[in-house]
Amino acid sequence: MNVIKVLNAQPAEDGAGVKIRRVPGFDGRYLDPFLMLDELKSDHSDDYMAGFPAHPHRGIETFTYLIKGGFEHRDHLGNRKAVRAGDVQWMSTGKGVIHSEMPLADSEGLHGFQIWLNMDAKDKMNAPQYQDSAQSGLPQISSQGVHLKALAGAWTLNAEQVQSPLSNLACNGAIADINIESKAQLEMPAMGCERVLAYIHTGSITAAGQRYQAGQLLVLDGDCAIIATTDQPSGLLLLRGEPLHQPIAHMGPFVMNTQAQLQDAIRDYQNGQFGQLSQ
Repeated sequence: MNVIKVLNAQPAEDGAGVKIRRVPGFDGRYLDPFLMLDELKSDHSDDYMAGFPAHPHRGIETFTYLIKGGFEHRDHLGNRKAVRAGDVQWMSTGKGVIHSEMPLADSEGLHGFQIWLNMDAKDKMNAPQYQDSAQSGLPQISSQGVHLKALAGAWTLNAEQVQSPLSNLACNGAIADINIESKAQLEMPAMGCERVLAYIHTGSITAAGQRYQAGQLLVLDGDCAIIATTDQPSGLLLLRGEPLHQPIAHMGPFVMNTQAQLQDAIRDYQNGQFGQLSQ
């Protein structure tokens, strides 16, 4: 496993004061086509119960995955779903969505992620789309102490392949949650993909003699096999996609290609062209 760069998640707040750890990538240098990875992890309700009240988006895809706890997603398109531990939820915001994500009252602690993916310039004004795994579930592979859950896209572990029901992410994006038992070894062939990222969310892994800890995002060489060991139960998110190499103009919940397009997004939202989140 060839690690090109190590990025450390930094403490931050978002929504109505939700405490998170964030790895930003709006400069397009290391994460493209991914824009941001937020980890929400706390057993204290004060850290997350204020949630993410109604807010707009344009020009991105949002991907939410929960290991523990739950959220209720609502949007102006009429989608209203409880997303619980083990579920994923994907939204292609396109030309405009207003949505909220509020923690469920019965959540005893929260551990989850929200990942932003950029959209190709030609697709940013497409109609919004929504999908989740609450009904379908997510396929898994287990082999020699390694457990892979396909959150999005197709994945292979020891010649066995699984396909997530979420397969339409921008830029051929794919995401897997991999859990490794103590003393087990993770072995995966080269992805053959320009962008491969690994975010360690539990424990630690060792690769090529170097130890990496929870809260670190590793930018990997997609032409190299992934080989890592651990001396404790550990988990990581593995992400892959094809970079866009396009200009990024970012302002809050809007990600476009130019400043003029950002101003258009603000004006359209203020004029009510994004719709209204129903009560």
